[in-house]
Amino acid sequence: MVLTSSSYTVLSRGSIAPNFSLKGIDGNSYSLSDFASKKAILVIFMCNHCPYVQPKMDYFVDLQSRYGPSGLQIIGINSNDAEKYPEDNFEKMKEYAKKYGFNFPYLFDQTQQVAKSYGAVCTPDPFLLDSKHIVQYHGRFDDAHGKSHSKATTSEMEDALNAVLSASQVSVPSLPSMGCNIKWK
Repeated sequence: MVLTSSSYTVLSRGSIAPNFSLKGIDGNSYSLSDFASKKAILVIFMCNHCPYVQPKMDYFVDLQSRYGPSGLQIIGINSNDAEKYPEDNFEKMKEYAKKYGFNFPYLFDQTQQVAKSYGAVCTPDPFLLDSKHIVQYHGRFDDAHGKSHSKATTSEMEDALNAVLSASQVSVPSLPSMGCNIKWK
């Protein structure tokens, strides 16, 4: 495991997020345009086995539950090489989603092109977009890396999310997320 921080070399605040079309664990295909009515979209590059993602999975579900009625849509994307890391294969994605009660689409980026187009390098690596798919925040959820959100003393993602949902300027500094590196082919 290599601890990796978010990279800001591809997308930065104000960039338009690339569209994608990826298969979800429910068998449907999803793209950003499917969520045109949402005020905020939180794209989280994640995986099943990462010890930095697992403690946050309940928090992802909680965020979607609490903020979904206000216009949030979370999209989880797994870009890891599932051949070398079978714990991240499509069937295991279904198991983890069921275990944690995912209430958001969980998509498989088999070619890894979506992760590359966003500049995602770690798990979790979250990108908060506004209704026009412009990156408003790319950074950590909180200061509890590798721990549950309940252990955090900050809440950068929720601060940024509240600003986007209220159509205010996001003033939260983009402190990098940290986690396992994406397992490239």
